Amino acid sequence: MSEIKQRKFSHIRTCLEYDVQARNITAGFEDIHLVHQALPDFSLDDVNVSISFFDKDLSAPILIEAMTGGTEEAALINTQLAQTADSLNIAMGVGSQRAAIENSELAYTYEVARENAPNAFLIANLGVSQFVSDYGILEAREAIKMIKADALAIHLNPLQEAVQPNGDTIFTGAYKKISDLVPQIHVPVIAKETGAGISAELAKKLEKAGFEGIDVGGAGGTSFAGVEALRAKDSSHHYHAELGTVFWDWGIPTVPSVFEVKHSTDLTLIASGGIRSGIDIAKAIALGAKVTGVAFPLLKPAMESSESISERVKDFIGQLKTAMFLTGARDLLELKNKPIVITGKTRDWLLSRGFNLTKYERRLN
Repeated sequence: MSEIKQRKFSHIRTCLEYDVQARNITAGFEDIHLVHQALPDFSLDDVNVSISFFDKDLSAPILIEAMTGGTEEAALINTQLAQTADSLNIAMGVGSQRAAIENSELAYTYEVARENAPNAFLIANLGVSQFVSDYGILEAREAIKMIKADALAIHLNPLQEAVQPNGDTIFTGAYKKISDLVPQIHVPVIAKETGAGISAELAKKLEKAGFEGIDVGGAGGTSFAGVEALRAKDSSHHYHAELGTVFWDWGIPTVPSVFEVKHSTDLTLIASGGIRSGIDIAKAIALGAKVTGVAFPLLKPAMESSESISERVKDFIGQLKTAMFLTGARDLLELKNKPIVITGKTRDWLLSRGFNLTKYERRLN
């Protein structure tokens, strides 16, 4: 088994067999409070959660986040995730396609996504570190063509690379490389973090580089530093096991990261990292996200069947609709204009970063 293929399989196994969630940090959703309205003037059945995402109409603001690819097990997972995305008309991303770019025999583990989701919004995926080394527009186009993608995610994962044995930690010239590359790509390009969040400062630079969307991938959900720590421990890489443990909870929590991006750019915003319920989705939308990304809650169902995944997603949609009903929001646009209350560590973070919360918290007139 190749090194990349082995790593892909190991990531899946580690996430399924160990507790890889953040330990001493949360995504911040407990600090965001939607204001209950005791007399909604409509029925729960009237709630509409459809959304337009890069000109594609989705039935719900949910993106099945990139999880895997490059192994036989990944082909089955991507098949079942894609079937769910197509049947429920939601978006889906695939895992890093580097494995297939470097070994065409593995392309089928990604191609199954489009084969099983002919109408879904699909997002291709490559890492910025590959573009820093030797990838260019040809590889970007190959990844897009592989799944007939509607968009391309370029994932930014310096934390994961730093704690991973033999990780790609040379990021020298990364910004110039992607600034030159992004304008050449014919589909929307999304900058995607993988568990450590995006800051306001970086968001502004990414907007200037030509990105059309940002997936914040905030801290507080699955810790990929933790995943790499556990993998390193299993393979007796003691330094990296300790390094990943020390940095297990490193990053910008999801909710503060959503604020940082939303109030510094006009880019399409995807909230991901620690989304664990439809209420979290409602809060993320109220904060300004266009859609929300979910990964870990769908991984175990993905090992079972597309029906299991669909049931989990339907649970999220039902919870989202109920939260909207209880805030008096008939649709997602109304939800974005409903009052919110910000407390706790999230409030402290935002105030220390200089955000004027009286400008963003909707108050009574």
